[in-house]
Amino acid sequence: MTDSGNRQAAPPIWWRLMDLRIGFTPLPVAAVLGATLFGLWASGTIPGEISVMIALLGLGGCVFGEIGSRIPLFNKVGGGVILTTFLPAYLVYAMIIPRDVVETMTTFWKTSTFVYLYITGIVVGSILGMDRTVLMRGFIKIFIPLVAGSLAAMVVGTGVAMLMGLEMKRALFFIVIPIMSGGLGEGALPLTLGYSQILGQPQGPLLAQVLPPILLGNLIAIVFAGVLDLLGQRHPHWSGNGRLQDGPGIAPGAQAEQAQPSVQDVAGAVMLGVTLYAMGLLAHKVIGLPAPVTMLFLAMALKVAHGVTPSLELGAHRMYRFFAVAVTYPLLFAIGAVLTPWEEMMAALSPASLVTILATVLTLGGVGFAMGRVMSMYRIETALVNICHSGLGGTGDVAILTAAKRLELMPFAQIATRLGGAITVTLALIVYHYLNR
Repeated sequence: MTDSGNRQAAPPIWWRLMDLRIGFTPLPVAAVLGATLFGLWASGTIPGEISVMIALLGLGGCVFGEIGSRIPLFNKVGGGVILTTFLPAYLVYAMIIPRDVVETMTTFWKTSTFVYLYITGIVVGSILGMDRTVLMRGFIKIFIPLVAGSLAAMVVGTGVAMLMGLEMKRALFFIVIPIMSGGLGEGALPLTLGYSQILGQPQGPLLAQVLPPILLGNLIAIVFAGVLDLLGQRHPHWSGNGRLQDGPGIAPGAQAEQAQPSVQDVAGAVMLGVTLYAMGLLAHKVIGLPAPVTMLFLAMALKVAHGVTPSLELGAHRMYRFFAVAVTYPLLFAIGAVLTPWEEMMAALSPASLVTILATVLTLGGVGFAMGRVMSMYRIETALVNICHSGLGGTGDVAILTAAKRLELMPFAQIATRLGGAITVTLALIVYHYLNR
């Protein structure tokens, strides 16, 4: 019997239930899984083996992400990401999540270090999966406003922080730089991994310190995007309605989304990614540069030099999509429960840091707006691309551009977020390593 025959014979209500999802998990599966995990805990302890941990983290990430994405207004500012990261940290602090469950997750995190696999899939997959023409031409066109805005934001943000009484090095590396690092998976994680290697400290407390600036910076960027849209409506000659400049613009290719790479291509992309990461580990032993940074350099060099075949690039894009969809929220749940001390995170918030974050984001957008005229581009669009540099990764780009009603700018936003964030993280780690020798 064919699949269509099975579908017709199956009870319609069951299929409708299976089509309901909590995150990416079918509703009946989530219900059974939740009851099973509770039964395992009640019978003694939850095993730390990989299959059970995937189930636990996957369910936690899906549930918290789903709740956050359904809260009105809150879901416009990355509510799913915020809730999945912060609420587990509070639940651990309040001992609502049982201590033995937290200990099992912590042991799994430390022994598996699956965060490195996630970073490999996200970084290598996103760079190799991008359209090369869009990457090269778009990068060249927005490079000057993006660099000018980033440098100005570093100077202004750090200067404002010092006026507010903060120490310069801390303000720059733990507030200003994280805002422009490219979000969580592609920014905060490799940045704090590098910091932890340089300082010889655990990553968790460092991550807790940089998360608030990243999340608040994204919120301010969304509000700023709405203001820019209103400004474009009042001054139409400043707005390209989604185009950076006069002419047809640079449209994103649909090949990567429409094509279906073979299983061998996806597997090959995975092997390429872990090979680049292994080379990064070797480089770390030789020259001390963090492995994710070396891996990123190698991936960019392969992309620019046509070092991988088109089919392998499609496989890399699919690898990126898998990690982005299926691994991000479980990873965020683990980060919140295992790596994010609630007390230290709350202590990192202060009026001085809030003013610093505001000054950083506004400077990014303001310089982009001014440079738009110099570069013969539309000011509103150039400013929007610049403030995407302070967004919460891909989620932040969607929220920022949706607020501005200009989703057509997504290819350029991705360049600002991915490449701008990667360059920011790389240079920051090099300088931080030098300052802490």
